[in-house]
Amino acid sequence: MNANIKSATRREVYRRDGYRCALCDSSQGLQVHHAIPRGEGGTDSPHNLITLCSYCHSHAHGRPLYDTPITAAEIAQACVEYLADYYAPDWNPWAKGRWSGG
Repeated sequence: MNANIKSATRREVYRRDGYRCALCDSSQGLQVHHAIPRGEGGTDSPHNLITLCSYCHSHAHGRPLYDTPITAAEIAQACVEYLADYYAPDWNPWAKGRWSGG
């Protein structure tokens, strides 16, 4: 899964998140996820990107790999809260061009 995110941006996001899934702390199968999808105005800025393991990433897209009571909406909310807490008060993933990569 590439999503055309620049390699330098991808490395920056992995480094920022400690090379671990920001939700479950796994270090296996790491991928970069858009908290706000590009189709909804999200950017490729680190302010809108989060490191997820393949399980959490699949679940975030509504295709859970195992049974869980957690919904995709709850995963999406957790991603937004993680980024908002990390970047507060400057987090604004919709501000195209405001951050590098957008």
